[in-house]
Formats: sequence, structure tokens, C-alpha cells
Amino acid sequence: MDLELKDKIIIVTGGDKGIGLGICKVLAKEGAFPIIVGRTEKDVLKSVQEIKDNGGKVDYALAELTNPDACKKAVSYVIKTYGAIHGLVNNAGVNDGVSLENGDYESFLTSINKSLTHYYMMAHYCLPELKKNQGAIVNISSKVALTGQGGTSGYAASNGGRNALTREWAVELLPYRIRVNAIIVAESYTPLYKKWLNSLPNPKEKLKEITNNIPLENRMTTPEEIGNTAVFLLSSKSSHTTGQLLYVDGGYTHLDRAIKPSIL
Repeated sequence: MDLELKDKIIIVTGGDKGIGLGICKVLAKEGAFPIIVGRTEKDVLKSVQEIKDNGGKVDYALAELTNPDACKKAVSYVIKTYGAIHGLVNNAGVNDGVSLENGDYESFLTSINKSLTHYYMMAHYCLPELKKNQGAIVNISSKVALTGQGGTSGYAASNGGRNALTREWAVELLPYRIRVNAIIVAESYTPLYKKWLNSLPNPKEKLKEITNNIPLENRMTTPEEIGNTAVFLLSSKSSHTTGQLLYVDGGYTHLDRAIKPSIL
């Protein structure tokens, strides 16, 4: 299937690692032109080179996304350099463990700024170009907004906000034929996930415990699998899909985790 994404300019926040990098790799394979927006130059340049080495087109803008001015400068760079923006993937964020019991006002607000505020700012600054091109927005969210996790109030609230903004923007942007959807992620083995696992006393045992509870194939969702869905939602082939929360999670959120699949 031709997704008709050749040379389309797509901004991906946090596109230098994990899920964001998975999305950028799939975009590049489809002939699109992903623009990675990240804050750590070494990581960004490494991912840019990886995509180029595999024959893809890619560029980047360095930005600390908690700074609204940095968000604006990143978007302005893309417009000045390429003259268009056809899509935005809001992906960057961190499960930072700001809890109700042990958090406070400042840490809660900082958590919201790390994982939610820049979703709004990036969409706001990209909007004029998205209107010109009838573009698309994909927000990456987490099952934590639906299931809870414990000990991560800021991250849970941020993901609830991501889901709400997806529906709100889908309504507001109907007149411009800009589609807005979200992908809900459950368990995906990213560098941040690996870091969290390695902070536990028995990481291998914990990983096995988690994957045993993922209904489809008892394995984690790969970043590329999330990328496949994101790229479809960015493409014209999903032309009548908007305001949707799509769960790319192997059935983790909604299926009975006690079910053990039988291999035929």
C-alpha cells in the first residue's frame, strides 16, 4: 500500500530514541522526511545518522520542550528550511514517579510540563502549516491514564490530558480537515523502560512477569509496531479517522491478562 507520504515533512518530538525513533524509522522507510526534535545533541545525531545509513531522509532541531520559546524556534526552523509541515507526532515525555503521597506542587507542575504542556505548544505553533496542508496530528499516550499505575500522578494526569486534547483538537480542527488521533501504548521496551527495569532488584524476573501478562504472544510491543500505526494515521489512507484512541498494546489494556494463549 502506498501511504502517499513521499517527501512529507513530519515533526516527531523525542524522535531520537524509543518509540519516537521507531516512528521516524518507519516514516523514513515510507519515503517521508521526519524531523527529530530532541534535547540531547549526541543522541539526536546518533539517530539521524542511523536513519541516513539506512537510506532515509531526516533532519533535526534541538529543543528543550519544557521551554515554549524552544518549541517555537524548532517549528520555525522547519518552516524556514522546508517551507511546510504536513504532520506532527507528539511523543516526548517521561514517567517520572511524581506521586500523590510524596510529590508536591512544584514537582507536579514540572511533571505536567515534561509530558503534556509541549504537546499543546508544538501543535499550536505547527497549526498554521497544518491548516495549509490539511495535515495530521498523532499524540502518543499511555494506558496509565486508563488503568492507573500507582506513584505517578503527574504522568497519569499528563496522559489523561493527552487523550482529552486529542478529542478536543479533533473537534476544533474539523473545519480545516486536520485529523487528530492518539496511540495508547502499554508495554514497549524503550531505553527509559530498560532503565526502570534495571533499577529493580530482579530485572529479568520482573520483565518475565510483565510479558506473561501481555495477552498477544506474551511479548512487548516494539517501537516499530507503534510506528506502523502512527504512520498510517499520518497518511491519507486514514482519511476518515479522527478523534480516535488506538490501543497498540497486544491486548494489555482491555483483554483478560489471565488468559494464556494456546499456540495452534
